[in-house]
Amino acid sequence: MAEALDAVERIEDLEERVRAKSRIMADQVRRNREWAQERKELIERLSGEGQSYREIAARLGIKLSTVQDVFRGYTGSGTTRPKKATAEPPAT
Repeated sequence: MAEALDAVERIEDLEERVRAKSRIMADQVRRNREWAQERKELIERLSGEGQSYREIAARLGIKLSTVQDVFRGYTGSGTTRPKKATAEPPAT
C-alpha cells in the first residue's frame, strides 16, 4: 500500500497528482466508516467472550482509549463526546 501511495506522490504533473490524491482521500472517507464498524463489531464480540478492554487493545494493536470509546458510543474525532464543563470565574 505504501508503494502505491509513494507512486502517487511521484506523479510529475501537479494537476494529475492532485486529482489522484483527491480520489484517494474521498474513497478513504467511505473506507474509514466501514473499517471502524468492522473494528467495533470485533471489539464487542471479544468483550462478549470475556476479554478485558486491555486484552482487546493489546490483541488488536490499538489504544485502550479506542476500546473504551466503542463502549461509550464515541465515534470520529470527538464530535460525539460530551463537552467538558468549564470552570466558573470566581465571584468578585
